[in-house]
Amino acid sequence: MKRWGDLSQEAADHLAAGSVLDQAEMAVVVTDRFSNLLYWNPFAEKLFGGPAKSSRDSSGLSLGIMEKDHPLAIELAKHVLKGGVWEGTFDVRRGDGTIVYVRAQAVPLRHPSGSVTGIVMTAREALRSNEREKDRFGLLERIGERLAGSLYVEETLKRVAEMLVPQFADHCFIELMEGDRLVRRVSQHVQGWAPPSGTWKPVGAEIRYPSGHYADTALRRQETILVEDFAGSRYPASHEGSARLCGEIGMTSAIVAPLLVRGETLGLMYLGLSNLTDRRSPHYDAFDRDFVGAIATRVALAIDNALLFEEERHTAESFQKYLLPRALPQLDGLQIAVRYYPAAPLASHGQGIQTQVGGDWYDVIPLSAGRVGIVIGDVEGRGAKAAAIMGQLRAALRAFAQDDKSPADILARLDEWTRIIATPEQDDKGGEVSIPPIVTCQYLVYDAWSRQLSFANAGHAPPLLLVDGECRELEIEEVGQPLGVRAKGLHADLVYKEETVSLPPGAALLLYTDGLVDRRPGRDGSMPSEEETLGTLCAELTKVSGAEVERIADAATVAVPGEIDDDMAILVVRSSDVDLDVEARTFPAQPIMVGEARRMAAEAFADWNVPEERAELACLLVSEVVTNVVLHAAAAGVPRRELVVEGPPLPFEESWDMPGLEEEAVGDKEFTLRLRRGEESVWVEVFDQDLRLPRIRSAGENDEGGRGLYLVDQLARRWGSRPTREGKAVWFEIPTRGR
Repeated sequence: MKRWGDLSQEAADHLAAGSVLDQAEMAVVVTDRFSNLLYWNPFAEKLFGGPAKSSRDSSGLSLGIMEKDHPLAIELAKHVLKGGVWEGTFDVRRGDGTIVYVRAQAVPLRHPSGSVTGIVMTAREALRSNEREKDRFGLLERIGERLAGSLYVEETLKRVAEMLVPQFADHCFIELMEGDRLVRRVSQHVQGWAPPSGTWKPVGAEIRYPSGHYADTALRRQETILVEDFAGSRYPASHEGSARLCGEIGMTSAIVAPLLVRGETLGLMYLGLSNLTDRRSPHYDAFDRDFVGAIATRVALAIDNALLFEEERHTAESFQKYLLPRALPQLDGLQIAVRYYPAAPLASHGQGIQTQVGGDWYDVIPLSAGRVGIVIGDVEGRGAKAAAIMGQLRAALRAFAQDDKSPADILARLDEWTRIIATPEQDDKGGEVSIPPIVTCQYLVYDAWSRQLSFANAGHAPPLLLVDGECRELEIEEVGQPLGVRAKGLHADLVYKEETVSLPPGAALLLYTDGLVDRRPGRDGSMPSEEETLGTLCAELTKVSGAEVERIADAATVAVPGEIDDDMAILVVRSSDVDLDVEARTFPAQPIMVGEARRMAAEAFADWNVPEERAELACLLVSEVVTNVVLHAAAAGVPRRELVVEGPPLPFEESWDMPGLEEEAVGDKEFTLRLRRGEESVWVEVFDQDLRLPRIRSAGENDEGGRGLYLVDQLARRWGSRPTREGKAVWFEIPTRGR
């Protein structure tokens, strides 16, 4: 007779380590020091979704541990290989795409000599074992972590569904209140199954639970309701199709939790179990009800935060959107494309979530005679304050631009305005200190007929020039200081300098703010240098240098990899590859030349096929403007200088040669008439050497003159005057189509 505990050979073989582990309801995984899988039991394959048995040289990360937990797995390996013990929870994505939460413990695998040769890990599905209480707090913490990083409602709801199906439920519905309606936003089910049409309501449908339904009870009482076993319960069905489907799939148990936050009901979260899956326990219990209630509290907070964030972001983006140009003007000889993107949301320590709307802006401003002002700028900082400052600067710049001053003069005035709008702040002693915002800006004026580009720069990144299949920075000799930082006593005229270049036919110019090239650090903390980023951008733009401006703008937007760290504005312009029609001629400033100027205009308008009615109107206004120039040229003689001598008068002799008394010869004055044809208008410009700008006068009933500019103002679409280096230019626009 054998002693107690003695085993037969058959029993000993049955209790061998391999046989025992094959039957264990716990995953056992063994790796070497390099994380190569050496052994896993059948339950490990079931829990992790396999690896295939042919992949014994695969990495431990192939168990399906989600990428966000890879750093945790690496730390685990380092700790255990030093002789420590580790216990915690992983998110695991199975081969079928489902996500489960796995509770794991890892211990060193030791050689008989005592050295650590690998890792032994045991694991089980969290919450589905006798140790649920221990798992509860760890899993709630991980659920909170996942929800905390979700800033959008749809993303939040998707994460909730992924966490709960199939880990904790076979079916998950989330319904949110929209006014007084309950609308289904999520309908998630076990992998490979979807409710047939006409049964459960789809996403987007309004849900109405009948009185007495357990979901209606949860909503009215604002408490979590458990239906432990449908076999022993009777509740009214939402509709016939729903009741029929519940019977077909064998619904066994359900929990409905209201989503409550700040005393307000956001909606409901519904979890259900059915016979579609084989579970150890097909029914929920009181512990599950309490746990789902705790989850619902976190879900409600996450949804509320997402709703508040989306509302704030929508408000800020709308604010920014309406501060930027609503529509771009149609301009002759110039193609334009623009883009604006706020940066992705960014968590800021102690300040919640930044919406990343900032002070980047662009603008396109029609100027005199078909010329156009082009602006790109960036206000330092983010949020509503930066956007508000941007709006004030944009409005001021548009007003300044109408004076048709040089780009350097415009930036000088904008620099002064930047100081004026500075908000006073208190220093340490309680005194008010005005700190102007720091703004970078570039203002350009482009003439499509001459292809001349004049510009001045206030600390902004140079535009990129795309021409002949190449991409390079536009050469700028003088880059002035950003607006608002000029040193006291240094006049703005000394800071901002005007430069002029000629754009080649068909050349494209890309203006951008630093958000285009600034990227957040990668997961490894690496960050490319500014030169590398700019090189990447130019390489991508070179591929599309000959494409339409819209395609260039799209290519620039995605050229630099990574998540943008700042809001981003892009403006792309391309010059015409054909010459625009223009006629110009210089005349002596004599009355007889008025008819000659009118004849030149009539011939040009006839050659350009301008409608006869519009051509006659334009010729009439040419006569008025040229007549005004000739009359003022005749009246603007050079005044003689007068010699004043004290004492008795001296006899005058013609032979005296006294400096200052001789007659000064008045040189012959001239004016230039320039005509331009656009797609929908013609522009007339008259240049002369008189520095006085014209203005409309109120002529009396008996006055013979004073009505010329009044006629121009009434009959032209637009008119104006601007100073030039030699004098001034008076211009007006006559539409050739419509009014």
